Amino acid sequence: MIGGRYSLDREIGRGGMGAVWLGRDEVLGRLVAIKQVGQQPGGTSPDLVRAEREARLAARLNHPHVVAVFDLVSEDDRQWLVMEYVEGRTLAEIIRERGRLEPDQAAAILAQTAEALSAAHAAGVIHRDVKPSNILVDATGQAKLSDFGIARAEADAVLTRTGLVTGSPAYLAPEVASGKEITAASDVWSLGATLFHALAGRPPYDVGDNVLGALYRIVHEPPPRPENAGWLTPLVESSMTHDPAARWSMADVADFLRAGPGAPVPVAAGPAQATPTTERTEVLDATEVLRRPPPEADAAQPPPPAEPPPERRSRGVFPWLVGLGVVALVVLLGLVVYYAREDSPETPADVSTSESPSESESAAPEPDAVDMEAFIADYLTTAPADPAAGFAMLTPQFQQRSGGLQGYTSFWGQVTNTRLGDVEADPDNLTVSYSYDYTVKGKGRQHDDVTLRLRFKDGQYLIADELN
Repeated sequence: MIGGRYSLDREIGRGGMGAVWLGRDEVLGRLVAIKQVGQQPGGTSPDLVRAEREARLAARLNHPHVVAVFDLVSEDDRQWLVMEYVEGRTLAEIIRERGRLEPDQAAAILAQTAEALSAAHAAGVIHRDVKPSNILVDATGQAKLSDFGIARAEADAVLTRTGLVTGSPAYLAPEVASGKEITAASDVWSLGATLFHALAGRPPYDVGDNVLGALYRIVHEPPPRPENAGWLTPLVESSMTHDPAARWSMADVADFLRAGPGAPVPVAAGPAQATPTTERTEVLDATEVLRRPPPEADAAQPPPPAEPPPERRSRGVFPWLVGLGVVALVVLLGLVVYYAREDSPETPADVSTSESPSESESAAPEPDAVDMEAFIADYLTTAPADPAAGFAMLTPQFQQRSGGLQGYTSFWGQVTNTRLGDVEADPDNLTVSYSYDYTVKGKGRQHDDVTLRLRFKDGQYLIADELN
């Protein structure tokens, strides 16, 4: 029994954040889906922050085509997300069993998905992982969008670590694949890629083991088109276009799908409202290579400027190849985070990308409350597991005041099973107040209330001082 009211029956799935069980709410007498989140009992891993985030964001969306989140329960050093149980199959499973869908069949399912996403966008939420395996369809044909675990509010900073763009590679919009700004229009591309999958019976991009190659094709090559789109052709072409401003709004997509054959073709409203992301990697040449056309680029690509900047002229082919090698290494290392397993329909992947600050169109990053809270959660996981890595998250001045690495390790080296409680971040003053429980060897379970002052520079946080 979980939380004194939820009983577990059997495991019915496994996703990127953990196992999903069929359960029963014994108080209300209804079936529920229960997702166990977090891989380390008692830890404060980013998975747990994502679970809380999913619960908060899904709670903002009361929509018939969104899987409802009922509860988030912490018990016995484990965390459980209690959700609406949808008895049915994912769109990915349906396509795998039936093959490609006819336009009318695909439209009936994706119209409901588009309505859910339109409501999410109206509430300021971008899903960021729209794909066939996140669309559940019951026996009556009712569709529900699931897995807001990596969704974000438009005003929030991205939750993943610096240099990670979250999503499933085959369905990523070009701007997301190249590390640029994420907007509601990015969800429109992903829905279009999902529509492609439904009509063609396969994803628009074959990722396989070559993630870098897939990302390059998404960013640089003309988007693929299914052969049997029929009356959905205008939607495929509008949604899967490189220019986010040229895509229809999600509300227009929903209207078009609902209207059926003969529906009037909407016109893109103009530039999408951008949501800057502050995440960047330290290997600055990686995304520059992804963005740059190869030497044999098609003549349709825009010609280079007549007088490129000196630093561009001096690079030549050899540095380009070196940069490509760096990208490959970055992606291989990133597999540990996002692609250690094949990108199955049930498992989202994190794709490592970067962007050169000199070419970024984003505004300078600013401190953000959600990002600060995620930093603290990461710190409370890192410090007891690897005190040297936790020590590196302090400013040099605070490292000295903490007694150097030896003094720091004398405390954190004895700590296990940290568990973050209430946390409140103040971006204006760069302070974070939180409570946490932890176990000290030989002393048992302890509790502390802490207020830290952070330093924010170049999109990075460090702990500068403890105020209590």
